[in-house]
Amino acid sequence: MLEVERFSKAYEGTYAVRDLSFALAPGEILGLVGPNGAGKTTTLRSISGILPVKEGAIRVAGHDISRDEALAKRQLCWIPDDPRPFDTLTVAEHLEFTAALYQVSNWRAEAVELLQRFELTDKRDAVGGELSRGMRQKLAFCCAWLAHPKLVLMDEPLTGLDPRGIRSAKDSIKALAARGTAVILSSHLLELIEELATRLLILARGKKVFEGTLEQARAELAAGEAKSLEELFMQVTEHKPEPPAPSTGA
Repeated sequence: MLEVERFSKAYEGTYAVRDLSFALAPGEILGLVGPNGAGKTTTLRSISGILPVKEGAIRVAGHDISRDEALAKRQLCWIPDDPRPFDTLTVAEHLEFTAALYQVSNWRAEAVELLQRFELTDKRDAVGGELSRGMRQKLAFCCAWLAHPKLVLMDEPLTGLDPRGIRSAKDSIKALAARGTAVILSSHLLELIEELATRLLILARGKKVFEGTLEQARAELAAGEAKSLEELFMQVTEHKPEPPAPSTGA
């Protein structure tokens, strides 16, 4: 569903992501983690087509995001950490717009079920500009689920949700993957990653420092010890200063 091949992204000569390669199969949930400034959001925004890809290649369901942008974007949905719906469209109109945009037929019954699942039924006639942070997040989930994408990108998706909303979101992410959608889940909530992700991708200073399952991380990084993801994360992302350059003498 996703192929990232030797992708790099620089801002004013400084690399935010460098030489990143990984792939994602149908039904996988990839936990994308790393410290602040590791390149996670840059990677997600580039996969989604928000940022142009100039170095390397990104393909979504076989479509190159640079050469076949419209076809690639039709296969994915992007849920940012603070979704911004249209101020003047109602919740119901957002779902109708999403169905039209992604050419989803017979969508109304599913839309009703999604509104019920994410407790937005009473807000179906509220406009986007009236929604709280948590409601905007729930609306983004509804639109993404309704689109039936092959790839969903999530950046801190639980921000602003109440405990009931968090439970619904977790269950829905699992169900989304179970029907074959590939998911990238980026979050600083390592317990969430540990609970949901089938595979990990850890970035530090713009580079991949680990890719694999939690069990593989324990085997490779902790000699088989049953360490938590938080302990492994701290170990692998520890900043080690560069050794001084050798002296050339007088």
